[in-house]
Amino acid sequence: MHMKRNLLLFSCLMLAAACSQGPVETPQPAPSQPAAAAPGAAQAPAVFKAKFATTKGDFVIEVHRDWAPRGADRFYELVKQGFFQDIAFFRAIESFMVQFGIHGDPAVSARWRGANIPDDQASGHSNSRGAVTFATAGPGTRTTQLFINFGDNGNLDGMGFTPFGQVVEGMSVVDSLYKGYGEGAPQGMGPDQGRVQEEGNAYLKREFPKLDYIKSAQLLP
Repeated sequence: MHMKRNLLLFSCLMLAAACSQGPVETPQPAPSQPAAAAPGAAQAPAVFKAKFATTKGDFVIEVHRDWAPRGADRFYELVKQGFFQDIAFFRAIESFMVQFGIHGDPAVSARWRGANIPDDQASGHSNSRGAVTFATAGPGTRTTQLFINFGDNGNLDGMGFTPFGQVVEGMSVVDSLYKGYGEGAPQGMGPDQGRVQEEGNAYLKREFPKLDYIKSAQLLP
């Protein structure tokens, strides 16, 4: 009981500081028995592109592995495995960023919940407009959640938020993603990350019907 209360308090504190300190991946306890085999490992090419089809149109991310090798490898693995299907942009804040990467199927979320990757060293590449970066709940906690910067968020660069790629086509599509729900619960009226993890898209589509979604993502030749 004390552990659950402490975890909730930590989550609330992290969310309260989200806009000033960066996109937060709310920590969730890893399941004792994963829903499926643990995620594999795949090394990304030095440079590659991934095309995302969304409910607002398409955009393309170009990844540079030398910017953030561990982040690039995890992103490559997620795209290659078909992770990004019916994935909500669940947190979008005007002039700041849009966050995504919790799977709509709670069983798939559980499979990845404990698959943390170590942090990447700062590479000199900034969280500028269009930069793509993993969210984090603290050192060594990156899993599947990502964000795209709407504006210049260089203040995040020294906080463990190391970009691994950049939107090179379709940034106008990213700009058009629905932002009306604002900050996530409990600080705002948007989705609660814990409930997204536990209930998936059933929760989001019932209570936040205006959210936009990733329909699919594929590696480009």
